[in-house]
Formats: sequence, C-alpha cells, structure tokens
Amino acid sequence: MINILIIGGARSGKSRFAQELASKLGEPVLFVATAEAGDEEMRHRIEEHQRSRPATWSTLEITTHIGSQIVQNIGGAKVVIVDCITLLVNNIFSQHSYQTDEQIDASLVEKEVTNEISELVECINRVDASFIMVTNEVGTGLVPVSRVSRLYRDLLGKANQILAEHADEIYLMLAGLPVPIKPAKGL
Repeated sequence: MINILIIGGARSGKSRFAQELASKLGEPVLFVATAEAGDEEMRHRIEEHQRSRPATWSTLEITTHIGSQIVQNIGGAKVVIVDCITLLVNNIFSQHSYQTDEQIDASLVEKEVTNEISELVECINRVDASFIMVTNEVGTGLVPVSRVSRLYRDLLGKANQILAEHADEIYLMLAGLPVPIKPAKGL
C-alpha cells in the first residue's frame, strides 16, 4: 500500500492527476469528496468532478470526520482518493462562521483541524488501501489581510505538513504537470 500527497495551486491539475494515479493502482476505488455546494458555481464544479470519475468508483461525500467515515465505509476499496484537504479544513472553519474575525477561537479551531488530520492519519495506518490525498498550497502567495484568513492559511499549511510527513510520495502540480517532491516508487 502506498500513501500519496498531491499539492498545488487552484486548477493546477491535482484532481485529474489523482484520478490517473488511482486508475494505475487499480480498482476498486473509493472517492472521498469533501466539498459542499454552498452556491450555484460550486454546485457546477462538483457536478463537473462527478462526471469526470469512472462510474465504477464508489463515492463518499463527507465534510468532516472523514477518517472514521472511511473506516466505516471502505468496503473492498483498495484505493482511496481524498479530494480535498483544503475544503476539509474550510469545512471546519465554516462551523465557526458565525464568529467575527476577533471572536474566532483560534486554539479551538486549531485543535479541531489537528484532530481531523490525526484521525485521517490513523485511518491511513489502519486501512489496507492506498491513499491519494489532494490539497492546495496556499502559503506561497501574499500574507492574507484578515486574522481568520491567516489562521486558515497557517492551519492548512500545518495539515499539509503532517500529511507530507506520512506520505510515501509527494507531487507538486504546476500547470498540469506533476513534479515529484518526495521519491516515487515506480508508478
């Protein structure tokens, strides 16, 4: 079993590459979708992603607690794609959206993100399947203006570091091209 992390900017080809890798690793595949359709444009993006996946793949749509949900719903899947960690962290932030910039409890949100990623790592270690995780790199741009945006960037960066530490292979996607960051094992 192999654990792969695919990281890159928006629309860099991360999801397409994840699907290509999954096809090479073999069936059955469980696709874990973390997106929520909060508006019409996002609903369209989700539908586009759904159409791009093979009909033989199982899909688990879950916004948080994905580690425990994967364990419960793995079935016979030998490959699990988690698309994506960026939205998973966003979903945790959304649970605190009623709070203003000054009110948000940074330590609580950090604890929830850390627990979510730890649960996912435990799942990866427990389940007999290969994992392909998709995430965005948000730390290479401008420093966000608001406190909440900086907290989001920092916690996604921390989540990415934890997942990278446990990954066997890491690819950085640039303009649709996968650049190996952590040694590949012959895919």
